[in-house]
Amino acid sequence: MTSRLLIIGGAAGPALLGRFVELAGGPGARIVVIATASSDPDAAEAEHLAAFDRHGARHVEALRLGDRVAANDPRVEPVLRAATGVFFTGGDQERITRIIGGTATDTLLQELVAAGTVVLAGTSAGAAMMSGTMIVEGEGPGVSRASVRTGPGLEFLPGVLIDQHFAERGRINRLLSAVALYPHELGLGIDEDTAILTDGDAFEVLGSGAVTVVDAGRATDIRTPEAGPITLAGCSLHVLPAGHAFHLTGREPRP
Repeated sequence: MTSRLLIIGGAAGPALLGRFVELAGGPGARIVVIATASSDPDAAEAEHLAAFDRHGARHVEALRLGDRVAANDPRVEPVLRAATGVFFTGGDQERITRIIGGTATDTLLQELVAAGTVVLAGTSAGAAMMSGTMIVEGEGPGVSRASVRTGPGLEFLPGVLIDQHFAERGRINRLLSAVALYPHELGLGIDEDTAILTDGDAFEVLGSGAVTVVDAGRATDIRTPEAGPITLAGCSLHVLPAGHAFHLTGREPRP
């Protein structure tokens, strides 16, 4: 089966949340909400439980993973194995990797996603953690090492760097900086109320905004000095609204 990921750039509207419920099985969906990233998990859980209930999912529950002991608790396994959809809320992406990375929960989610038995979705911080190299922060005015800080993600979608709230927060500088530092990775800047839906080696764009793809594969000159601006010449940039798709290995958009 094909692994399915719904990666949302933040502020997901009803259409995207409804699509997640549909992908997870509609009325028969069994959805698990994980608010590990949130500083207020009670509120984040309540918000998403109510949203998925409004979209017709009959079984929605929260899985509270507040520390690594909880993420390694054997009682997590039956909850996740019964799920058809797992949703990570926003907040701080480093909390997700610090608490879940390498635990039994991480191992099981990797297994379930690879087998295609669960749809995994994440918004904002829950989107950022999907990549292997994770953008953590950075709001610098230029394209430089100082404009971005990265760390290890959970790598549900290899070969990409994911940034979120992209157009709304003007994050092109930090995505360009990250791609220059990791040119083997495709940079994906996902706007709010916008998502990519993976299908094997490609993704489809959904929602009201666009996905900006930065590809340094054919760049002719990349220089990343310790201080000062980065050189990134000859890279490709694509802006893809809903209805477009992108082939990840081939590094090319599809109509």
